[in-house]
Amino acid sequence: MRTSVSILLALFMIFPAVSRAEAPSAHAATSAALDAALQQHAAGTAADREDVLRVLERAEVKSVAGRMGVDLRTAKTAIATLDGEQLTQLASQARQVDQTLSGGASTIVISTTTVIIALLVVILIIIAVK
Repeated sequence: MRTSVSILLALFMIFPAVSRAEAPSAHAATSAALDAALQQHAAGTAADREDVLRVLERAEVKSVAGRMGVDLRTAKTAIATLDGEQLTQLASQARQVDQTLSGGASTIVISTTTVIIALLVVILIIIAVK
């Protein structure tokens, strides 16, 4: 009987230690890691928004928007509400426009105008959906 009690006590003492060692942790990431990821996402979103707004301030873009009848104030307001995939796609197009226009050419070539028009059309679609 004494042996049975000893074995039983040993099992009760070992079982909790084994179950704690095998139990998965409740949190896979620390709160600091989560905060850093959120800050990185927010910074990326802000950078995307700034890239689009910077392109909308260019004289060439204003000229094309004026010819198309696009109100850039409305477009800028819509950009402020964007997030996620739409903003990422729009920022990519804006960077392409900015890179093309920053090449130092004093006149707009047809391909650049086409890219600007595509950017403005995407903005108009986004405004219409919201």
